[in-house]
Amino acid sequence: MTILNHIIPFGTYKAINLFGIIFTKMPLQPSEVNHEMIHTRQLLEMAVFGFYLWYLVEWGIRFLKLRNMKQAYYNISFEREAYANEANLNYLKTRKLFASFKYL
Repeated sequence: MTILNHIIPFGTYKAINLFGIIFTKMPLQPSEVNHEMIHTRQLLEMAVFGFYLWYLVEWGIRFLKLRNMKQAYYNISFEREAYANEANLNYLKTRKLFASFKYL
């Protein structure tokens, strides 16, 4: 499900996936929808809470190492998988379980 609005996501972000619901400020390109759907699959694999806990812990570790918020974000394994495969609109059909771990 996608919800178009002008409040969420905050700041300069174009879209955010919260509990499998995509919030966006503007219509998304197919690759952007695919990116968010990859996150939905990751979310389900990690039983929702586990995804958010892992995401925050990994971001924190990467931030301590890189000392840059944006670089920490782009280096989270979930984001690396999503960005690496967003242009492949068939990716989710062949994606292996817990594929994001290979991006650690």
